[in-house]
Amino acid sequence: QVQLVESGGGSVQAGGSLRLSCAVSGYTVSTYCMGWFRQAPGKEREGVAAIDSGGRTAYRYSVKGRFTISRDNAKNTLYLEMNNLKPEDTAMYFCAAARDVSQIANIPPINYFDYWGQGTQVTVSS
Repeated sequence: QVQLVESGGGSVQAGGSLRLSCAVSGYTVSTYCMGWFRQAPGKEREGVAAIDSGGRTAYRYSVKGRFTISRDNAKNTLYLEMNNLKPEDTAMYFCAAARDVSQIANIPPINYFDYWGQGTQVTVSS
């Protein structure tokens, strides 16, 4: 049974940092393409970052240079390191896994992802 469990969200001031974690069970984190998405109130869910099985990464333009996606195969965990946070980064953050995505050049569309976590809230105040 596949499970994704996010943690690490919280409230920070603008310019602060957070590291989100996504604990994976039911498969090895490096097997599938993994992604981080976010959804703010009243807005659609959007892709933030993704990493494929080969380690290639892709980022949303607005987070490039501030966010880093990575994984720890030994801990079977996906991470999102977020630095220089801005109020517009405020959202519920979700991790997701896509079984049938191999190499990525961009963040795959949301409907490509098969498994989702329950989300963790990130709030950035100005």
